[in-house]
Amino acid sequence: MYEAIFRPIELGGLTLRNRIIFAPTSMGLRGEAYERRLRGIAAGGCAMIVIGDVPIGRGGPFSLYSKKGAAHYKRLCELVHAEGCLICAQLHQSDSDFKAMLRYLPGILSGRISKEQLRPLLNRQAEKLVTGMPAEQAGAIAASFGRAAQLAQQAGFDMIQVHGDRMCGSFSSALFNHRTDAYGGSAAGRARFAAEAVAAVRRAAPGMPIDYKLAVRQEVPHYGNAGVLLEELPVFVPLLERAGATSFHVTLADHADLSDPIPAADHPYFGGEGCFLRYCDLVRSCTELPICGVGGLTSPDFVEGQLASGRIDCAAMSRQLIADPAWPEKVRRGEAGTIRRCVRCNIACLGGMQRHEGVHCIYDRKEALK
Repeated sequence: MYEAIFRPIELGGLTLRNRIIFAPTSMGLRGEAYERRLRGIAAGGCAMIVIGDVPIGRGGPFSLYSKKGAAHYKRLCELVHAEGCLICAQLHQSDSDFKAMLRYLPGILSGRISKEQLRPLLNRQAEKLVTGMPAEQAGAIAASFGRAAQLAQQAGFDMIQVHGDRMCGSFSSALFNHRTDAYGGSAAGRARFAAEAVAAVRRAAPGMPIDYKLAVRQEVPHYGNAGVLLEELPVFVPLLERAGATSFHVTLADHADLSDPIPAADHPYFGGEGCFLRYCDLVRSCTELPICGVGGLTSPDFVEGQLASGRIDCAAMSRQLIADPAWPEKVRRGEAGTIRRCVRCNIACLGGMQRHEGVHCIYDRKEALK
């Protein structure tokens, strides 16, 4: 009944057992709680889990360069593989200017600056960082994606995803990138940093599949600030493909209100099922590479239809697999009617992240009370 969902697919030489992928998610969980969540999702039958926000640099507790960080990622790979699931590392470089953030600290502590006010302030600092960065430094950061990919491969990851938001997205955006050198100006110039990051991964890990998280922004109406303007996709996509990308994960650009890239069911523009698939249609016209769609996907029938029609090649879910990790297995067994469907309330997932409590689900409490 769900033939398209369970038809294997090859992404850059890597075979996925079905078309369901756990989308990259900043869980805000640590230790055993995080491992339990990942193990449950892997055991639920999805083909691959994308671990979000794996830093390419040396700093922080979960750097691929440190013994602790390498052991952490090796552990994640082992527990996911033990459930017959593949695992992908989403490599990223932050575009946050942490020194510039210090000026806002007194206002945050006093309550004069709210969380809602802080995001646009930080966005403006990203604009200054990207526009003012020396070209030599930009090239060195892009090249460092390659060494990080090697370390991720050694840890046991099966695929690399280059995060097209964060620094790649800010370099891509004409709203943030006002450079006049080779890393700015035209759409091709603004694509250079991302293309160099992809090419660095291809050189350093020649056998690894490379997915690119293609962050798309639009102007009518305005959503997203970093990333690629809709009209620029015919420039960006071929350049990324030539650099070595083997598939694309297409979604809305960030650097705006978090309720836009993670929209609730009552969102004024992205309230419907498959809310970002319209961007996949434009990317499809630019490439023959596999495309993964995302955005409020919960219904097996809807997902089957999108896959069967060829609109997308894979379906990525985050909130739905947090609500019910067994979504794929229940669909496979003909038990779709028992799925705990995500209602896109954002109370315990996005809300939990914003409250620094970690990503959870309203169903978690119901299960605990049984």
